[in-house]
Parts: sequence; structure tokens; C-alpha cells
Amino acid sequence: MIGVRYFCRIAAALAMLILFTGFAAAQNEYHDNTPDEALGKPVNQMTANLALLQAAEKGWEDEIEKLLAGGAKVAARNRFGSTPLLLAAGGGHRKAVKMLLAAESDINHRNIGGSTALILAAEGGHARIAKMLIEAGAFVDHANNKGVSAMTAAAYNGDDDVIELLLAQGVDPNYIDRTGKSAIVYAAAKGFTDTVRLLLAAGVEADARYGNNLTVLMWAAGHANDVPVGDGVATVTVLVEAGATLDLQDNRGRTALMVAASLDHAESAEALLKAGARADIADNEGKTARDLAAGEGVLAVLAANGQ
Repeated sequence: MIGVRYFCRIAAALAMLILFTGFAAAQNEYHDNTPDEALGKPVNQMTANLALLQAAEKGWEDEIEKLLAGGAKVAARNRFGSTPLLLAAGGGHRKAVKMLLAAESDINHRNIGGSTALILAAEGGHARIAKMLIEAGAFVDHANNKGVSAMTAAAYNGDDDVIELLLAQGVDPNYIDRTGKSAIVYAAAKGFTDTVRLLLAAGVEADARYGNNLTVLMWAAGHANDVPVGDGVATVTVLVEAGATLDLQDNRGRTALMVAASLDHAESAEALLKAGARADIADNEGKTARDLAAGEGVLAVLAANGQ
């Protein structure tokens, strides 16, 4: 009996010794990885990197200079995968972009949305930054996860200087994004007449078809009244002068005139009628431009043109 008790005590002592040894080893392992040598530097580095990301986003040039000199990493990323360069480019901070490029930032890094610094600059309408990035060697053909490229973004903003640089780099002006639109569609819908001319001169066809078989002329006619900056009616005229076929029909059988009539865009309807657009064509439901007219303005234009 005594022997059994003695054996149990020895076994319990050994178990406690093993448990204590394991705990001590674990504590030592923990402390080996947490002193300043291991924990202090990463924490300081993380703080510096976060500060650099914020400074780049805000365009704080003095802070960027100090942080880079102090060891902050240009490859730091926020939770969206954007580096300081992407944040500066998207925010329109040209001097900050220049500093980060000089610090050897990856000019073609993509964030989790697939955007590069060039795409973000073009999307934001920051033409001077886009030009700087192109001249610094940014890839010009990238598109993000939504299909947005520097070309389509520049056309959306009417940044002709950027478009010219992209064309000089061999970018295809006919690229179509995932929504079925190309650069000229965005430019026409915004009424950017000069941009439309530039893209036509670069070889884009005036009768090119896009989503639902819509033509550029249909896009221009359909947005002529709601462009805040450009001139929608002038864009319609430019396309007509470039040889756009007036009476092509989309998947619903509608022509550019029908599109204009259905939205009560009287001025673009008048421009189309004067150019020779037919008002007697019927769509897939048998409706003509007069049937689709959404207001008195278009009806008056049709009547004035004998329709």
C-alpha cells in the first residue's frame, strides 16, 4: 500500500515538473519574441508605415520626407492594398507622388480592386499626375477589376492631354470595359466634343456598336440635355459630321432620334432631323419617334420639321 502511495507521489511530482518545465519554456519562448529586439521594432515600423500612408493620402510633403528618412516603407499597404503612391496619386497630390517615385515606389502596384496609381489618377481627373506616371514608366494598358482603364477614365473626365499620351504609348482606343462601353462612349455621354474628335481621329469608328447594340450617336443623343460640363448637342453634330449613320437601330429597334425623343432632348432631336434622320422608323413595338416623345419640346421640333 505504501509502495503504491509512494509511486503515486513520485508520478505526481514528475507530472508537475513536466508541466512547470513546459510552462517555463513557453514563457521563455514568448519573452524571446516580445522584447524590443522583436516587438519594439515591428511596432515602431508599423506606426511609421501607417503615418506614411496617412501623410500620402493627405499630401503632407514635410511629413512624407521625415517618415521616409526615418525608415517608413514605401511598400506599406492599407487594408485595401493601396500603397502611399496610390493614395497620393488618387488624392491629386503631385509633389507627394514625385517624392514617392523618387523613393522607388512600385509604380505598377495594384490594390485589391486592381487599380494602379495611373488608373486612380486618371479616375480622379488628375491629369498632371497621370502624365507624370506615364512618363515615369507606368503600365498604360492595365484595367482594374471593374474593367476601368486609364484610357476610359481619362475619356470620362475629358482629359485630352492624358489620352494623347496614352495613344502615343500605343493604347487601344477601342478597348471596351466590362459594362460594354469604350472611351468614346464615356466622352460622348459627357458631351466632351474635343475628346470625341480626338478618339475619332485615332481610328475609333463613328458607328461602332456597344452594349445592347447602342451606337456612340445614341449615347450622345441620350445624354445631350444632362451634361454638366460638355456640349451634348455639339457632340451629336460632330458624330454626324464624322459619318455616323443616323438611322441605325439598337436591340429594341430604336434609333438615335427615338432615344432623344423618349428623353425630351429637343435640341439633339432637332440636330438629328436637320441632318436627315428619319422620324417614320418604328421600333420593335411599332412605335415611332412621335409615339415615344416624352414632352412638348420634342413634339414641337417634330412638327416644325414636318413630322
